Amino acid sequence: MRINTNIAALNSYNQLKNTQSNLSKSLERLSSGKRINGAADDAAGLAISEKMKGQINGLNQAQRNAQDGISMMQTAEGALKETHSILQRMRELSVQAANDTNTAADRAEIQKEIDQLVEEIDRIGNTTEFNTKELLNGGAGLEVNFDSETVNGATSDWISVTGGNAKTSTGTDLNITEATAASAASTTITVAATAGTQTVSINGTSIQYTATGTASTDASALATAVNAADLGITAAASGADLTLTTDSVGSASELSITAATNDLTAAAVNLDTTGADASITSADLGTDYVASGNTIEFTGGNYEGLTLKLNSSVMSSTAASNDAQFDIDANNTVSMQIGANKGQTMSVSVNDMRAEALGVNAIDVSNATNANEAISTISDAIAEVSSERSKLGAYQNRLEHTINNLNTAQENLTAAESRISDVDMAREMMSFTKNQILSQAGTAMLAQANQLPQGVLQLLG
Repeated sequence: MRINTNIAALNSYNQLKNTQSNLSKSLERLSSGKRINGAADDAAGLAISEKMKGQINGLNQAQRNAQDGISMMQTAEGALKETHSILQRMRELSVQAANDTNTAADRAEIQKEIDQLVEEIDRIGNTTEFNTKELLNGGAGLEVNFDSETVNGATSDWISVTGGNAKTSTGTDLNITEATAASAASTTITVAATAGTQTVSINGTSIQYTATGTASTDASALATAVNAADLGITAAASGADLTLTTDSVGSASELSITAATNDLTAAAVNLDTTGADASITSADLGTDYVASGNTIEFTGGNYEGLTLKLNSSVMSSTAASNDAQFDIDANNTVSMQIGANKGQTMSVSVNDMRAEALGVNAIDVSNATNANEAISTISDAIAEVSSERSKLGAYQNRLEHTINNLNTAQENLTAAESRISDVDMAREMMSFTKNQILSQAGTAMLAQANQLPQGVLQLLG
């Protein structure tokens, strides 16, 4: 019998310590309701759970975003309901004015009411806002419904866009100055007769082609490779000569050629083609744009996000007889985040619903002929407002379905996350009861083990 080392007591103590640790974990889980209270509880489960929580929180916010979108659409549609009523009244007045039982004085009185109604349409269009965002003056989205628009090269330039108009209400025109190149943006080089795979760098882009050892054939192969690379550079082969022409002008223009191997007689060519960028001025646009070469990108105001790109040849700003083609590259629609992840957006737009955009800003009922024309014009405006209200209603219905889908996804994802991170209370209570009994038994056995060495006293007696 040994008294310096009480092995039985040590065994009892170790078992009791493990039981107390398990009991403590059970108490933590039962009190928090969570199976995973720290990374040590389930490292992989914690990582999965946190990713799911991010998705769940994102889905919650996406639902609120969609609700805000519905509210915005309802605000715009409610305002257009009153615009509809005004147009119906204007049409009624036009029908009245078309009747020759009215005198000129009568029609003048009718014109007064029509003029006031036109002003009210403009007031509604200019002041209808949601969270200070203007909705009906084109500020909630430029909807471009054409690929390009021809504008004249003189100072009368202007570009019309559905949902907004670059021409000011006072008739100030949109003045455009085209980009120009400082020097000829082309060069001719000679292709050497070198067989094998060759590499040429043009404006920083590596282009490879297979040379056969015949200069004229190799020049054609290189021209084909350059044109296929779509670098804004046109290549044309004539015998062993290769002519490269850059399509860009202004500060964005560049033509730099470097041969990585000895396939070009001129190993390096770098033309200085920097010229003046396109510029644009108008009272309602200010300076909220960035120009680079032939591209004009609006960075502020009601036209933010709209990009115009001059796709015609280089022109002089004084060439009034020429036309400049502008491609519309983007528009200023409103993007709503309706998903938990990047890129899960929905774009909506509200067209300009003011009098000029509707075509009713100059209604004249001073005689029967003009009144009949007004009837047709106002009918078209009513149809346009109806179309816009229908579009807004379609947005609302879509967003309702979006919210339903988000609710379902959130519910299923929350259930999945719960199965990972939440504790099963009944099962954990079973474990707690077991550990509680083991703790009591372990304490009793440790006490018994501590009594065993006292038997040695009998031997000493």
